Amino acid sequence: MTSSNFPERIKSLPRFSGRFDAFRLAAENCEIFFAQYPGNTEIEPHHHDTDNYGVITQGELILVMDGQEQRFQVGDWYHVPAKAMHAARFEQFTAEIEFWFKPDLQELDQNPDHK
Repeated sequence: MTSSNFPERIKSLPRFSGRFDAFRLAAENCEIFFAQYPGNTEIEPHHHDTDNYGVITQGELILVMDGQEQRFQVGDWYHVPAKAMHAARFEQFTAEIEFWFKPDLQELDQNPDHK
């Protein structure tokens, strides 16, 4: 992540090693990522065990979920429920803040198949 619009304090956070470039801020029952994607980035269909929310801070996210393509622009929030199969595309440089919430114990008690 050589060029970043994030403040120096955010850029000093640990880096995430995964399908995208991000700085990771740990929180109780939630991971927070300050992520950025170069233009023409595609993320293949996948799912998470976490309940994910995000807000676009620069550029645009093209999210494909349940056969529907949605575009999210600066200031837009999106939600990807836990276990939902989805894919993402970024036609232009895009930055966002992502919140990956771990399932709470009550949710696990109500749905023992959720892992």
